[in-house]
Amino acid sequence: MKILYLEWNSIGEKDLEKAFVLEGHDLIRFPVVMSETFKDPKFGDKLTSILRKETPDIVFSVDYFPIFSYFCSRAGIRYVSWVYDSPLRTLYSSMIVDPCNIVYLFDKALCMEFWNAGITTVRYLPMAANTERLDAMNKGLGASCFSCDVSFVGSLYLEDGSPFDQMAAILPDYAKGYLEGLMASQMKVQGYDFVEEVLSPVIEEMSRAYPMEELPSILESREHFYGQFIINRRITSMERMDLLGAVSREHTVDFFTKYKEFSLPNLRNRGPVDYYDEMPLVFKQSRINLNFSRRGLKSGIPLRAFDIMGSGGFLLSSFQADFLDCFVPGEDFIYYENKEDLVRKVDYYLKHEEERKMIAKNGHDKVATGHTYRHRVREMLDF
Repeated sequence: MKILYLEWNSIGEKDLEKAFVLEGHDLIRFPVVMSETFKDPKFGDKLTSILRKETPDIVFSVDYFPIFSYFCSRAGIRYVSWVYDSPLRTLYSSMIVDPCNIVYLFDKALCMEFWNAGITTVRYLPMAANTERLDAMNKGLGASCFSCDVSFVGSLYLEDGSPFDQMAAILPDYAKGYLEGLMASQMKVQGYDFVEEVLSPVIEEMSRAYPMEELPSILESREHFYGQFIINRRITSMERMDLLGAVSREHTVDFFTKYKEFSLPNLRNRGPVDYYDEMPLVFKQSRINLNFSRRGLKSGIPLRAFDIMGSGGFLLSSFQADFLDCFVPGEDFIYYENKEDLVRKVDYYLKHEEERKMIAKNGHDKVATGHTYRHRVREMLDF
């Protein structure tokens, strides 16, 4: 199959491109600079020109972009995308119903929401890992400086400032208090996100304090925007700091993040790591790898979880229902139910070396035999 691949430096791009080639597809790379694309009045002409010149069978991108969908529809070419960002505002574009689209979502519950709304251009496809590349990195483990008891690689969503703090500085006191109470309540509830359902009493105040950015063709509700990009982002930040604090009171925790201002006793903030060359070494050399899923993620398995297991690391994760589609709890990975359970399980698996290593091996082997990028490419193009 001849594929026009829209490159924009997404995470996993190299692994995915290699998988397409290894599966026998003819890949035509078309670099896209997102910060310029939507401002360039000639972009449509450039894309249309290459579509006419190359006549690909499909156009592909990581994440869904309505502008690509628009020009594919005009050219009568199938546009396939695989979404790894969540939440993603462009999913709420009016273009998503166009029959030229096949949009793969890694979150089954979100996929079902679209289907229940009559939008059948979306399909469910979990994330993946390139175990062949990750296994080859074992040769460099002796020289690595990433040996850890407990580690977390991730964001506190504070690197570029806090939208909630910007909004809260202008909100009336009663609206600010309402949202603080809402966040405190949601933090106590796992498995059900009710934030969007209860924003109506303060949605007008939020809109005035932090105006919602309007995007072309996007039909997203205000409740979704403020719930997912402001409130749940803030809850995720609060929850991750709370959980890291709980674990670090008992054990040394190595935290790899771009936000260097966060510190706690017994927590080592080691700054960011490169996705391809360093992060897998952290996963391989950490006795326990933590995954705290982003609040608002409905049921999907984050890419981080596949990267950990694909690297051969031991995964201790918050629960996501889609895990049960791919893995066996207690056999391939471990999940925690609450903060107290997290601390107990960290302590237990640090003391039970052989059991921990067996679970890590099972998780790795399960990814290698059924959840690599080559597996996903076959599933993706089986339409």
